[in-house]
Amino acid sequence: MPERIAFKGKTESEVQAMSMQEFTSMIKSRERRWLKRNSMQYRKLNEKIEKLRKSSPEKPIKTQIREAVILPSWVNMKFEIYNGKEFMPLVIAPNMVGHRLGEFVYTTKRVQHSAPGIRATRGSKFLAQK
Repeated sequence: MPERIAFKGKTESEVQAMSMQEFTSMIKSRERRWLKRNSMQYRKLNEKIEKLRKSSPEKPIKTQIREAVILPSWVNMKFEIYNGKEFMPLVIAPNMVGHRLGEFVYTTKRVQHSAPGIRATRGSKFLAQK
């Protein structure tokens, strides 16, 4: 059975072995521009990733940089991305390469309304909240 295609016609092993120059030629111009212009912020994140990869590869990498572009070297790594309230876990898959970290961690949840609050009248449950 052939390997599954993961990123633009490449298999998972080919994606992980991809050079940075080859990767930048395959992504959109918006992502290339972000990589080029935010190199300091990106350098700090990459240093943090390399440090944790050497010391404890199972430990997730916590970050608040939701706009970071996912690199091929991050495949199968565990991240915890801040959604504005808490850090949400995320494991990088090969088909996520080239996208942003924030695309996979939502900042809003589904609203679930319940019964009316304390000291509310029976008729107030039929009124709109605001």
